[in-house]
Amino acid sequence: MGKTYAAGLFAALASAKFGTETVYADGSFNFSPFSTSSSTNTAPSAPANVPKPPQPTAEAPEKPKVRNDNPRTTSAGFDPEALERGAKALREINNSKSAKQVFDVIKKQEETRQAELTAKMQEFKALQAQAETERQRVVYDEQKKLAQQQAQIKSQMARYEDELARKRMQAENEHHRARNQELVKMQEESSMRQEAARRATEEQIQAQRRQTEREKAEIERETIRVRAMAEAEGRAHEAKLAEDVNRRILVDRANAEREKWIAAINTTFEHIGGGLRAILTDQNKLVVAVGGVTALAAGIYTTREGARVVWSYVDRILGQPSLIRESSRGKYPWSGFFSRAMSTLKGANGGSTKSEKGFGDVILHPSLEKRIQQLANATANTKSHQAPFRNMLFYGPPGTGKTMVARELARRSGLDYALMTGGDVAPLGSQAVTKIHQLFDWSKKSKKGLLLFIDEADAFLCERNKTYMSEAQRSALNALLFRTGDQSKDIVLALATNRPGDLDSAVADRIDEVIEFPLPGEDERFKLIKLYLEKYIAQAGERKPGLFSNLFKKQQQKIEIKGLTDDILREAAARTEGFSGREVAKMMAGVQAAVYGSEDCVLDANLFREVVDYKVAEHQQRRKLAAAEGDK
Repeated sequence: MGKTYAAGLFAALASAKFGTETVYADGSFNFSPFSTSSSTNTAPSAPANVPKPPQPTAEAPEKPKVRNDNPRTTSAGFDPEALERGAKALREINNSKSAKQVFDVIKKQEETRQAELTAKMQEFKALQAQAETERQRVVYDEQKKLAQQQAQIKSQMARYEDELARKRMQAENEHHRARNQELVKMQEESSMRQEAARRATEEQIQAQRRQTEREKAEIERETIRVRAMAEAEGRAHEAKLAEDVNRRILVDRANAEREKWIAAINTTFEHIGGGLRAILTDQNKLVVAVGGVTALAAGIYTTREGARVVWSYVDRILGQPSLIRESSRGKYPWSGFFSRAMSTLKGANGGSTKSEKGFGDVILHPSLEKRIQQLANATANTKSHQAPFRNMLFYGPPGTGKTMVARELARRSGLDYALMTGGDVAPLGSQAVTKIHQLFDWSKKSKKGLLLFIDEADAFLCERNKTYMSEAQRSALNALLFRTGDQSKDIVLALATNRPGDLDSAVADRIDEVIEFPLPGEDERFKLIKLYLEKYIAQAGERKPGLFSNLFKKQQQKIEIKGLTDDILREAAARTEGFSGREVAKMMAGVQAAVYGSEDCVLDANLFREVVDYKVAEHQQRRKLAAAEGDK
């Protein structure tokens, strides 16, 4: 029972403290066991299974008390009315059958309130920690800003001090410079005064010297004049004395020569006249003389014509076809035997110094040079394995080295080569077909195999649908197509053209390898300039080895090169954009001509640049003319 009173008293005190429910002692008892704290807005409802405390019955009515609106208070300000109501509520709960259940509900309500207070306290601590963290972050930011401002102030101070030091040094330098200028000016003025005094002294000395020399020259002139007059008078007297003697000697000599020639002419005509008279008077001698002269003329004519016929037959059988312009084979089988033997001997003795790298005077792009080298190796291997050769087409702008590469390709492949031009076929007319067949028959006779290079192939291998193509040209084209219809083991056909699109489709079908020769780039032009500088300038005037060349040829003057560095050559290579290899060679030949036209035969940077400027302007003018003709 004591525990029940204590619990009721605690609940009443808690209710009086937090003000959740107010219980009046003079009213009916109505206590909600699930009251909430003052922080909640709505109080949860009591469970349905919790029985409400019993109401007092009417059997024991109590006298109603009047509500005290003005309760009595102690001197400390304590109101005992709430305590009285609490005591009354405890008595009613104690008398109720559900006192234990009410106590449990009150206990749970208090535990819930304590849990809420604990959660609020933890939330308050979290907010307090967050505020502390935020405060520390603000402090750190302020310290960081302060450090940055201090660093910025130090940097500004350093810059300001540096600016002051620089201005001070600049002022000192200006002062020293002004002082040095004054010293230099004073030295120059002193030097000028000394030079003026020296020049005045020298002028006086020179004037006196000139005066002395004039007087001396006048005396010498007068002496020479007197001596010359005396000598002239003596020579005139001697000449006058010898003139008559010389005249008589010359007249006698002329008379003797005239008589001698007259006698010789008379004797000659007497002999001729005697012989003619003997022949005319003797009929047998006349017949023999006429027959001998006639037989001599007939023999000379017959011998000449017979030799011509025999030589034409030999030339047709053994000679080189007329379409061939250049060939590594001789015109006849025995041609060049001595030179080939000498070259073979030199090669056996190690005399061959020609490098297998590069292509002579042709400088190619590394990728193109590698492809040509691979093609040469493939052609040599094809020949050694007796496989059919592959035909090639070289195309590109003029002067890019197509013909020179064809020669080098044949040499590296171990083949003979023959060069012809397509422009030679059209003038042959109806004989073109015969000449084409003779050309291929002659090419097949090569024991090494032959590379037949046709330059300007589009001149007679153009499209057969062209209206301006003659019947003879069509026949020549058909003859070449007939001879190249099958893969050959004897002939490599190499065509060169500036316009590959104009070739006949059947000709293009016979091509196995197509190689483009573009204009040289800057690096290639630099190498070409160095190559032709060595060939036309540095080696100019050197004698070639040989006895007769040294005996009968005049020694040329060597060219001296001054101040021509690789940087100047690279500048020239950069300025010659669009030049072909042939144009670069012509430019260097122009440099050689300009050097030979100078007085001292010296090539310097200024002369080289002058020739390059002229050639570049000339190249641009040609391009403008070509563009103007193309627009027409």
